[in-house]
Amino acid sequence: MAYIIGLTGGIASGKTTVSNMLADAGFPIVDADIAARKVVAKNTEGAKLIQAAFGETVFGKDGELDRPKLGEIIFHDSEKRETLNAIVHPLVRRWMLAERDRLIARGHEVIVFDIPLLLESKLEAMVDTIVVVYVDEQTQLARLMQRNDLSEKDAKARISSQMPLSEKIKHADIVINNVHGLAETKQQVDELIRTFSK
Repeated sequence: MAYIIGLTGGIASGKTTVSNMLADAGFPIVDADIAARKVVAKNTEGAKLIQAAFGETVFGKDGELDRPKLGEIIFHDSEKRETLNAIVHPLVRRWMLAERDRLIARGHEVIVFDIPLLLESKLEAMVDTIVVVYVDEQTQLARLMQRNDLSEKDAKARISSQMPLSEKIKHADIVINNVHGLAETKQQVDELIRTFSK
């Protein structure tokens, strides 16, 4: 059986940067964000369930999900966010496990599950080790506002929809501190790579 690294963090914490470093080192990445897009694509089971729960208005004329429109609804309404999660999360899990099995069949011994909401969704049982990419709250807010061109209010709403990173690191087996820039982050990732390449 393959060893599964669960990579998580918070929005604008640098998790994608770390994920790319691991991919460059040859680790296969099973990305929950990609899974989440695939399971709600046009005419899928996920799209039909979202349509039943949220109506036609969250879909474009092309029949594809209008993510920004859905985002506006769920980021400010925890009940609706839970409704969406109850639809999407089981489908994402199923897709990721099928992808894992495909990679194992191809001979991969270490696989990275890149899951932003690993802890919020209580998916710890899917992985063998939890790696949290950490930044402090001020850095996270500044990066998110700059990256997504958001107001402070909108950025804070997105951050508060997730478990605080200060809480996530309590559940981590390994913490990658991404506060001090890329070179220091890469050193920590290289150490991680050495650990799992033995």
